[in-house]
Amino acid sequence: MRKSVTVKMSDSMEATPIAHLVQLANQFNSQIYFEMDTKKVNAKSIMGMMSLVLGSGMEVTIDAEGDDEAKAVEEMEKFLTE
Repeated sequence: MRKSVTVKMSDSMEATPIAHLVQLANQFNSQIYFEMDTKKVNAKSIMGMMSLVLGSGMEVTIDAEGDDEAKAVEEMEKFLTE
């Protein structure tokens, strides 16, 4: 399951929000990846996620595959847009 999301956070995502996002991703059985431009990183990897440097207004594609992929994408989107 793939979904494009526009990040709506006030500042660029620093270490603490990224850590929370990685913790959230690790709650799911599905494999979850974030894609931005030509980069594709594992959402369960703190170093990979920090390398994306997500900021407000940026577009990212969430790509999840597994038995709970729909819930994983929904929760990742909610985190990025609230």
